[in-house]
Amino acid sequence: MTQSGDIVILGGGVIGLNAAYYLAKDGLSVLLCERGELGKEASWAGAGILPPSNFDQARDPCDRLRALSGKLFPQLSADLREWTGIDNGFLRCGGIEFLSHADGADPHEWRGLGVTEKPLTEQEAIALEPALAPGLGNGMLLEDMAQLRNPRHLQALVAGCRASVKVSLREQTAAESLVIEGNRVKGVRTPNEVLAGDTFVIAAGAWSDRLLEPLGCRLRIEPVRGQIALLNPGRVLFRHILMWGAQYLVPRDDGRVLIGSTEERAGYDRTTTAAGIDNLLALGMRLVPALAGAALERTWAGLRPGSPDGLPFIGRVPGIDNLYVAAGHFRAGIQLSPGTALLLKQMILGQPLSLPIDAFRLDR
Repeated sequence: MTQSGDIVILGGGVIGLNAAYYLAKDGLSVLLCERGELGKEASWAGAGILPPSNFDQARDPCDRLRALSGKLFPQLSADLREWTGIDNGFLRCGGIEFLSHADGADPHEWRGLGVTEKPLTEQEAIALEPALAPGLGNGMLLEDMAQLRNPRHLQALVAGCRASVKVSLREQTAAESLVIEGNRVKGVRTPNEVLAGDTFVIAAGAWSDRLLEPLGCRLRIEPVRGQIALLNPGRVLFRHILMWGAQYLVPRDDGRVLIGSTEERAGYDRTTTAAGIDNLLALGMRLVPALAGAALERTWAGLRPGSPDGLPFIGRVPGIDNLYVAAGHFRAGIQLSPGTALLLKQMILGQPLSLPIDAFRLDR
């Protein structure tokens, strides 16, 4: 058995890496294990949309967690850039949500959250973004909507962890099972060794239940495939994120456009499909007709960890004193990652919590 440090984190996505980063900043030694490549699962595959939020006025538990993360992102991005030299692309670009789409869009969705919003007529939306197609209907301007570049953010987190003497990162190290003695975890079995630590965190996304079920803890986190297409029109066509129900167009500062995303119960299959990508391309051309001439540079898919009620699980495993879970963030892993990591650190160290966590308990 190899002594690994104060904290062992299982899962090298944005949640696990963020938790390692914050825990190390408070002086704890951290060993993080990832079954594949660091940051290359659902965290890497997303579009990096950061919705607007207001921590003081948010009441819904998930809105409050999103708002907590929203408070942390600017400083976290600046710290990572200063420490690693990697710019994660954090940018308050604003967004337009189209209200006439029949996919359950709620014109009052943002009211009561303290979010700056401005109703737009169709003509006002086109005046703001001339590349928009006619006939899209009225919209809502969300000036504080932001974005970041997922791959760059993950690269910055990995680099930040590697720069810390407190963090050890292991790729291609699958956690096979937990070693339990009484009401405590004593170690993690990998193909080559058993890793020991004082406190353990499962942040393995859609794979988390595989480690928890032998303990009698079944959270029913399941993979939900999301396909994305990347287009390059060769020039900047628009600058605001365009929200169309649950789908979106995200403009990058180099002119490229991400179009996403599907929601498919396809197991652990990350295949992109003709039907899925065709649907995304049709959406892109419906909203911005000039995208018809854009080059299709890439398509990919990620497996989001969906929970039964749509809320993430954050907290200690009932009956196990030193085992915590942070998983099931579905489409909002990037959005909720700094707040989740901060809450984890506070729970583990016995610090005052930044917000109540009852809604995220594993036994809710």
